[in-house]
Amino acid sequence: MENTLIDKTFRDSDGNIVIAQMPNLPLIVWVVTSLLALVFTNGKINTVLEVVANGSLFTWAWMELFQGVNYFRRTLGFVVLIALIASKVM
Repeated sequence: MENTLIDKTFRDSDGNIVIAQMPNLPLIVWVVTSLLALVFTNGKINTVLEVVANGSLFTWAWMELFQGVNYFRRTLGFVVLIALIASKVM
């Protein structure tokens, strides 16, 4: 197999094309806490749920950025990390 930019972008170390994977724990925590934050819309519970959701999404993005299996996954982590930071700054 050639080591082209397309291969580095979409293939893992085994040569499989990887765009989506089974969610890992930080992504599962983010989904669950985000959904719960829609149910509990005010109070301390909502604040805690939003903090946990943002923290777990940040952790997922950081993990993808530095441990992603290919360039696509690393770029995805970078984009989510920047979007998360930008959403909190603005």
